[in-house]
Amino acid sequence: MTSTTISPTSVASVMRPPDQVMSLDRMGASFQTRLSFMRNLVRKMAREQWRFECLRFNINELGYGHSVYAVHTPERTYSLVAFTNEITPEQRSDRVVAEAWDATFNLFDGVPTEADIQRLAKNTPKQEAGRYQSSELVLARANKSVRLFEHVVSCLAAGKQPDIDTVAPVGYVFRTTAVYGSGKFGCADRSKIADRPEIQGAFQVELLTVYLIRWFVIDLIEHVARERGGSTAVSLAPELQNFLGIGNSTGLGMAPFLVKYQVLVHTWVNARETALARVRCVESSTPGTRKHFQRVLAQAIRHAGEWEVDDRQQTIRIKKLRSDLEELSIWCENEENLRQSRPWNALFEYVQAHFSLQGQELAISLLLEPHGELVDDLAETLYASSKAQLEPAMRIARLKDLIRDLYHWALEIDFSNPDSQRHFWYYSEDKIEPRLGNRATDIGVDFEMPLAIGRDVSQLFQALQEVSGEQSVGTFVLAHPEFRYVIRRIQTTSHFCYAEIRDNLVGATLLPLNLLRFKLSFFGASKFDPKSDLWTRINMYQGAPLPNQLAHCDPDDWAFPLIPRKEEI
Repeated sequence: MTSTTISPTSVASVMRPPDQVMSLDRMGASFQTRLSFMRNLVRKMAREQWRFECLRFNINELGYGHSVYAVHTPERTYSLVAFTNEITPEQRSDRVVAEAWDATFNLFDGVPTEADIQRLAKNTPKQEAGRYQSSELVLARANKSVRLFEHVVSCLAAGKQPDIDTVAPVGYVFRTTAVYGSGKFGCADRSKIADRPEIQGAFQVELLTVYLIRWFVIDLIEHVARERGGSTAVSLAPELQNFLGIGNSTGLGMAPFLVKYQVLVHTWVNARETALARVRCVESSTPGTRKHFQRVLAQAIRHAGEWEVDDRQQTIRIKKLRSDLEELSIWCENEENLRQSRPWNALFEYVQAHFSLQGQELAISLLLEPHGELVDDLAETLYASSKAQLEPAMRIARLKDLIRDLYHWALEIDFSNPDSQRHFWYYSEDKIEPRLGNRATDIGVDFEMPLAIGRDVSQLFQALQEVSGEQSVGTFVLAHPEFRYVIRRIQTTSHFCYAEIRDNLVGATLLPLNLLRFKLSFFGASKFDPKSDLWTRINMYQGAPLPNQLAHCDPDDWAFPLIPRKEEI
């Protein structure tokens, strides 16, 4: 079955409403899906038979030097230019304000010349302080997980594989601390590559960089082990190569993106929700889809069983998730459940009625897995070409109707209560990234970022009560320019139903972690490991096939990465 065999009317009738989908609690329960950006990129690399090669590996016995790794797509070549440097423990920091890193990178448009490499060698290790050209598409940096890096290298040098019990709790030996694209610090603007089909989707060029970094890191580990161990050294077992991903620590800097780029967020969510609706409309299951679903469910059960974090609240949620998945397995064992009319819709309705939010959202990821032919085309829609624009001819009466319809949740909040405005967002000059302040105790309110959408809509609605419904928005904005941006936002949301987070982003109960997890799930991250309400660790590409495996593997068989068993290594 393909998407063309399902009526758009049927799909529209079962789409989840924005009030449900865009609430913070549910956003904070999100999981990766077939449409997540990493998943889409790996699938495309395999389908189009991208070719990978190491053009240069000029690394000394300690692992320091420079390398060039190229990927040849059907139309053009991109090259990762990597620099590894010796730094002191005091210099190693994951903070944005750090000034030295174990490894720094550029993704170069094409193949760099010797002059390009020399130029980048002077600038890339400086990161923001360097100078770049439009030939550089991405600027990135990473630090070692020093203890695990040393463990893996020492074991390989001694002729044995690393201890999986040591490797598994971390799952990576390098973690990125920044991956910058879209014109940052002099690199190429997004407009240069926006029409290139191989990287047109959301964050594809940045995630291609991370994929190449992962490949480079594995080569680096084995090189240092060989230099240290000589003929005794062994290569890293394929199972461990696949298991190791690239780590990342993500904090508040990601949150404002979801508010600023509301049309883009709509395209992401709309694609996922359309995919779910298509699957729910399938009239009957096949032996193939039933078998596929049972297989990924078994993987998800084991994956959740291996998901361990220190955070107490997340541990409680994981335990409930495990219970939900076991209950789903029992439900599926009754053959009649998946043989009835619209079986996948029946499954969806069952989990909605009985499972936790995490259980419900993971079930959605599972539902999409067996239906690639039905949903994968939506992965090509995950970018936005339109922008928010003011509609000055709209009448005030119409604007008020939109507010009542789309922002009723904001009108229900009493913003005179200090708790409803407990927080404010600001950009820290010292930390060089967004921060969350307490309105009652912290300085900087005068520099508040415009993220209190609910409050601003509420204030606008109050101001509109004194205005004739026949007046135009343009006339009102001339008299009240302070409301221009929020009116434009409301008008945009009326065209893109999933564009707005339908919750209070400055209230006392705000959990910023929900915003981070929502965005990271679309990237395709796994095993969220909250370290506070303000930041989380993740793993990228854990379980994904490596370049030499793409030609002879299922590029989607890593949705729920599993710890290799000792007997498998």
